[in-house]
Amino acid sequence: MSKHQEAVDEHRDTEALLAALDSADRMPSAVRLRARSYELLSLVPGSTVVDVGCGAGRAVSELAGRGVHAVGVDPGRRMLTAARERWPEAEFREAGAEDLPFPDGSVRGYRADKVFHALREPGRAVAEARRVLCPGGRIVLVGQDWDAIMIDSDDPALTRTIVHARADLLDTPRAGRQYRSLLVTGGFDDVTVEVHTTVFTDPAMVSLVARLAEPACAAGAVGRDRADEWLAEQRRRAEAGRFLVAVPFFVASASAPELSGGS
Repeated sequence: MSKHQEAVDEHRDTEALLAALDSADRMPSAVRLRARSYELLSLVPGSTVVDVGCGAGRAVSELAGRGVHAVGVDPGRRMLTAARERWPEAEFREAGAEDLPFPDGSVRGYRADKVFHALREPGRAVAEARRVLCPGGRIVLVGQDWDAIMIDSDDPALTRTIVHARADLLDTPRAGRQYRSLLVTGGFDDVTVEVHTTVFTDPAMVSLVARLAEPACAAGAVGRDRADEWLAEQRRRAEAGRFLVAVPFFVASASAPELSGGS
């Protein structure tokens, strides 16, 4: 394959991912979940809030609209390009969660949405969050548990195999259920955890289950024929109004310790 064709394919994949993310982000449950994450940040007008793994930048724009200096950080250049095109007034920087471009104690809020499952060492990201947060600063982590995705299907055993196989391809697929432990171990105070379940019934979300099945098939966990049969059933369900995927999202929040004496 030529470099040009690779670039075309990568662009097409990015556009498809953005379209799927946009569809998911517009769901009322997703809007409520983002609003809840902003509420848990206890936003202070004019303070700096970093959105780690900002993707196409929607949360950065929404946070800025709430009166804070929002900065989006992401290691993906293509995502940052899309973010800058969509939100030209917002600030974005290229960096990973383990090495943030901020001085010690310079940030009042830290948010990471659907990020930690892609990190090999999420504890390092928590330590980096603790470094950049000022005393009393707030951290909010949002994300799904990839082993707990529920899909209505005529073949529950195969569905379970696909879900678990897809989870096993991630660095930390069960990060959501680990948020509390990570924050406590990281030295944060006032750690709380909530679970909000998002239910997908829109036929457009068949692309979501395809993104589970295709990698599981490529990894050899299920054969091509069985994966195709499973996806065909999901499409039939969508056409008949019987499609359902439920995804539990963990929302953890905590505070960076105050300086001794509360000063």
